[in-house]
Amino acid sequence: MTCKPFAWAVVLAPLTVLAGLAPALAQSPEPTSLGEFGDWAAYTYKTKNGKVCYISSQPKVQAPKNAKRDPAFLLVTHRPSQSVRNEVSTIIGYPFKKDTPVQLSIDAAEFELFANGDGAWADTATKDKEIVTAMKKGQKLTIKGASWRGTETLDSYSLRGLGQALAKIDAACK
Repeated sequence: MTCKPFAWAVVLAPLTVLAGLAPALAQSPEPTSLGEFGDWAAYTYKTKNGKVCYISSQPKVQAPKNAKRDPAFLLVTHRPSQSVRNEVSTIIGYPFKKDTPVQLSIDAAEFELFANGDGAWADTATKDKEIVTAMKKGQKLTIKGASWRGTETLDSYSLRGLGQALAKIDAACK
């Protein structure tokens, strides 16, 4: 894992939004790698609100193969200063279809995420916790969504190394 998803998120943001964010982006910290663990990588960085730790992975398989999209990522984030732990999110590489839920599946367990732009999140901290618990026990994770044009995509992620990556950010962001 050599990609840093938050750097990609800046690149993928609409130009009109970037113009307004230019001063903040210039001060944006570069994430520091905490290591790579199987198919997952762990990072940390500091903001004015405190330390942030996250793990990320990219899909092993994306369907359909010919869909035009930017890189996709799955993340789990800790922001201790905001009492946030195990926040699950995805950056999908295209704008999701408005008001259409995103399906996250771990083996036989199914979860619904809400979409906004090119990202999707669980709607409660309880659901985040349930997802991360299932991820730790699971073998395969998929994310199914629809682009604003209606193209349905399915991303398949490996969970190999997830437990070690989570342990690393748990220790770094106590």
